[in-house]
Amino acid sequence: MRKFLKGILSCICLLLPLVIQAQNQTVRGKVTDVAGQPLPGASVVVQKGRQGTVTNAEGFFELSVPSGTKLTINFTGYRSRTLTADPAAPLQVVLEEDIAKLDEIIVTGLATSVKRRNAANSVATVSAKELSGTAPAQTLDAALSGKVTGANITASSGAPGGGLSFKLRGVSSIYGTIQPLFVIDGVIVSNRSVSTGLNTFTEASSGGSATSAQDNSASRIADINPADIENVEILKGASASAIYGSQASAGVVIITTKKGRAGKTRFQFNQDAGFASVSRLMGTKLELTGDDIDARGWSSADSLEYENARRAGKLYDYEKEMFGNKGFIRNTNLSVSGGNEKTTFHISAGTKKEEGIVRNTGYENHNIRLNLNHRASDRLKFGLSTAYMNTAADRGIFNNDNTGVSVTGALTALRPFYDLHPNADGVYPDPLGGNNVLETIALMTNSEKINRVITGANMEAILQQSNVSVTRFSGRAGVDFYHGKTQALFPGRLHFEQAAGTNGRNNQGSTYDLNTSWAAFLVNTLTPGAGRSSFTTTLGLTHEFGSFDQLMTIAQNLVGSQTSQGQASSLRAQQSRQSFRNDGIFFQEEFAYNEFLNLTAGVRFDKSTNNGDYKKYNIYPKVNASWNITRMADWNSSILGDLKLRVAYGESSGFPTFSSRFTTMPSENVEGIPGTGTGITLGNPDIGPERQTELEGGVDISFFNGRLSLEATVYNKVIKDLLVAADWPISTGFSSKWINGGSLRNRGLELSLRTVPVNNRNIRWNSNVNFWLNRSKVLTLDVPMFDMGDGFGSSYGAFYIEQGRSATQILIEHEPGVLMPIGNSEPDFQLNWFNEVTLFRDFTFRALLHYKKGGDNINLTQLLRDWGGVSRDWDNRDDKGERTGVSRADDHRTLIQDASYLRLREVALFYRLPIKSKTIENIQVGVSANNYFISTNYDGYDPEVSNFGSTFGTGVDVNPYPASKRLQFHLSLNF
Repeated sequence: MRKFLKGILSCICLLLPLVIQAQNQTVRGKVTDVAGQPLPGASVVVQKGRQGTVTNAEGFFELSVPSGTKLTINFTGYRSRTLTADPAAPLQVVLEEDIAKLDEIIVTGLATSVKRRNAANSVATVSAKELSGTAPAQTLDAALSGKVTGANITASSGAPGGGLSFKLRGVSSIYGTIQPLFVIDGVIVSNRSVSTGLNTFTEASSGGSATSAQDNSASRIADINPADIENVEILKGASASAIYGSQASAGVVIITTKKGRAGKTRFQFNQDAGFASVSRLMGTKLELTGDDIDARGWSSADSLEYENARRAGKLYDYEKEMFGNKGFIRNTNLSVSGGNEKTTFHISAGTKKEEGIVRNTGYENHNIRLNLNHRASDRLKFGLSTAYMNTAADRGIFNNDNTGVSVTGALTALRPFYDLHPNADGVYPDPLGGNNVLETIALMTNSEKINRVITGANMEAILQQSNVSVTRFSGRAGVDFYHGKTQALFPGRLHFEQAAGTNGRNNQGSTYDLNTSWAAFLVNTLTPGAGRSSFTTTLGLTHEFGSFDQLMTIAQNLVGSQTSQGQASSLRAQQSRQSFRNDGIFFQEEFAYNEFLNLTAGVRFDKSTNNGDYKKYNIYPKVNASWNITRMADWNSSILGDLKLRVAYGESSGFPTFSSRFTTMPSENVEGIPGTGTGITLGNPDIGPERQTELEGGVDISFFNGRLSLEATVYNKVIKDLLVAADWPISTGFSSKWINGGSLRNRGLELSLRTVPVNNRNIRWNSNVNFWLNRSKVLTLDVPMFDMGDGFGSSYGAFYIEQGRSATQILIEHEPGVLMPIGNSEPDFQLNWFNEVTLFRDFTFRALLHYKKGGDNINLTQLLRDWGGVSRDWDNRDDKGERTGVSRADDHRTLIQDASYLRLREVALFYRLPIKSKTIENIQVGVSANNYFISTNYDGYDPEVSNFGSTFGTGVDVNPYPASKRLQFHLSLNF
């Protein structure tokens, strides 16, 4: 009997695949664009994602499915189509361009996504064309400037190698992180700014630390090659960023790199070459009258020396000479991509070298990337994304300085009759024991070299599949590691080194930054009944680990002309080490009904060693809904294409800082005896994260088949449990203690308008306008109002945190002990306007205008130039007959200046050569310009500036590296 049953069972097992196969029939088809060109790599999937394939090089596909199955065809940049499978005749599928980006796929969870037309969140996207297809910027963070709705992006200076403050929907913390989380192909990466130890030389910050927020450090996201990026998604609201929990209080930037597509192997070669020059100078007056000289208080000897130099034609405009270098730009990228229905690949390599507008400064980046995707079967897929980057930059020495070593600092008091040029033997004259800026530029070094690897792997497997349900497993893991070597070298030959008695200094740093992460998810999609509704359930685990270790060795009194730290009489070390571990559990339920109603609810549980109670799981819920009215039954309009209402709520948080949990113990040296001291601010072992809740709502409308679309969003974001330092009894040995003691609110409006005014055979014109504004307010504060410290005291204007007032307000001491509002660093609003015009399919013109209204800077560069008597308008008279420069130096209120501007960020013209060849698909040439025009009343090198880098207080202007404008020529070959 058992043998009989076994035989029957064996027969069933053998016949079952044949029965299943008999139920399926082979469906064939071809996918093209409206011009009849095949679209290789288009995805063809059974509706609700049960199985699928991709088109080959000729756009053909073949799939075995039951007759009558609904197939959805997708291709990036085109509107998707859903058709009924018909084995009797091949399908001819024509895809139209997705003008309004309604079928663009955006993130809804850690393992799920949705079309933009059905999304409940406002998610900003930047495509590859928008990112680097107009006028390639030097770094990725610079390429995003002015292109992200809801962002306030400010450069710390114009120094080579990047360095920007990136705020999404206002400030999200006072002392904690204000920078968004960056994720590349699912791998969480570091955007840490690492100092080269300039504070040892400049003493911009007191306390003896080798590093400072004022050290003009670059952001590490600048290592990424923009040419490798397919698109960037910016999750601004908490309901979207809540999927990343404790790391997402400042938003999330999700970067997807380019992947291969099935079809013939394609090569793309791009060569850029051009020049960078200073964008604008503050100007210096060289021709002085006797009255001008007397007003400056020069001695009779100085007056005579000036007259002699003027007669001899040896008056020098050192500002123009220092910043007059024409920096050569060279950027080369080569990529190879292709594959078949099973395996696709994308390999790219790039090399970039750019000289700065100051001699001996510049930036280099060399990178290589490999992206592989393999479909083992209809049920199993694998992916690998890996990149190696080698970055080098020399940023010179600029920004704030209290010891007279900064180049721009010395420039503010440099008299034009000084001759600082070297003699025939290469010896620079001593400018009265001070800083010979030409000598400093020629001999000092401020360099960083980075070797970085970012690797991620992912797997997706279908575990269960039926007519109403499919369950898949999605897993990924990644590592981001870089080793950085920094050096700040001031040779003993420098005159100020000899004058200070330090006789040469060499600071070297070695930094290891490791970040690893993995995540695993189970996703079930259930489509009961007739398939009108679907339920998508996601359950997942996440883990992140990070370790940071920086060792800084500081040497001085170098022997003779030696530069090695081994040839120094004094050597000390300073080390900073941090590590963390995060663990999360994620659950999300998505409901969709007939393509017009979408509901999502989810919750994340996070614990982290960054928190005071590292064993506690913090809860971050999210819920959102969208209702696309035009997707309801019987809707038919030739004018109104889409009308969607949406609302979303979510919570996330930001980690407390390392120093808020632990009491710092800096090294001490008493009479030559080394030891360990204790900081004056007490850490709090019970410190908690800064909680953020956000509610946003909006409406999306499109007209005329997507040729006109509007997206409008309003939001209310509240951050609770702000990190603040409270006064502490001095008898304890501490003056303050970290607590969670305040709340902050941001409210704002975001508008995006996409239009295609002209679209015919000969002319196509795309025009996009984005508008955004934000208003902040400190709701509660458990401590007295306080100066943020990102400034130079209330007498010059400082950022004060005060209950009931804007978080970015600037106050000034009008009278002794009396503070008055004087400005605000938050812009009134921002607006950008992007246009792309294509003529006869061969000529393409693109331009991006960026307008910022309001937002004040504390302009201390102008103050220092006034004090030195070198301001361009120092001798002009005001209404009272007083010299302008003198009046500004006396009235510090004039230092708080409106930093509004209209900037032509990018403009380019490209031409596709009329060459037809079996080998070369197309050749394109072009010319582009970055930041070549700016209209502003701000009296500084650039209204986008922040001496304190990526910290809370942006808009402090203290002797920065000036901004540059770039002119480039382009050659692109596809074959």
